[in-house]
This record gives sequence, structure tokens and C-alpha cells, in this order.
Amino acid sequence: MAGLIPFNRRGGMPMAANAGAFEDFYNMLDDFFSDSRMLPTRSLLRDTFKIDIAETDGEYVIEAELPGVSKEQIELSAEEDSLCISVTREENNNSEGRNFIHRERRVNSMSRRVRLANTRFDGIKAKLEDGVLSVTVPKVDKASLVKKINIG
Repeated sequence: MAGLIPFNRRGGMPMAANAGAFEDFYNMLDDFFSDSRMLPTRSLLRDTFKIDIAETDGEYVIEAELPGVSKEQIELSAEEDSLCISVTREENNNSEGRNFIHRERRVNSMSRRVRLANTRFDGIKAKLEDGVLSVTVPKVDKASLVKKINIG
């Protein structure tokens, strides 16, 4: 419903000097139709996405909640000791044959970077299922990180 109000009257839109009694009424309407009265939730429209990171002996498992996002809108990249999950959503309504006077679109872009120690990026696996992106990053065996040095 917040989309019906193009601006909030409290947010810098000057009111007429004689509007005093109506200003509270308009503010009440703005508050009623805005999402601020609802419980805080994460949304790709207002916030970044939630991630969970679990660790086992052999791998890290990262789960990102991405409801309504297709795999084409997700970009995964790995660099040194970090994994980056980026999402770009573009609202696209194909309404051919209509004569629009005004038309608006929304583009959302966000990313999360996760630092992971002792990882092998050549074995990363990712899948998107039911709005949850699961990324499995294998760990490097700690024994292979230890180098024995011969004394000559």
C-alpha cells in the first residue's frame, strides 16, 4: 500500500501555512498506509538479504534468503579469502500496446561479502532452491598448509 503515496508529507514536503489541522490527518494517513507500522522484516526492496554461515570439518555452507530472485539475477565471485554474493533485480513489466503517460521501474542491487579462512575456491558448489541460495565452499586440509623445512 505504501506505493500509493508518492512522498511522505513529513519528509520535507512543505505544507501550506493554514494546513495545521490537516497536517496531522495527512501524517496519520501516511503512517497507516506505510509499512513502518508492521513488524520489521527483511525485504529486497528495503534491506539487504539475510545470510547464515555454518562450518563443518571439511566445508563452509552459506545460505542466503533470496525470495523471488532467479539464478540469472545472482552473481557469485570468489577472491583470495572472501566470497561475494551480488543480486541485481530489475522490475520489468512488458505492457506492449499501452499508451503510458508516466511509467516507473525499480532496480535493486545489493551484495554481501563473506570472509572465509583456509578455503579451496576450485570446488565451490551453489544451488538456488525455494528462494534460498546454498553455497558450499570446501576447506583446505590444514595439514597441507604446514610446510616442513629441511635444514641443509
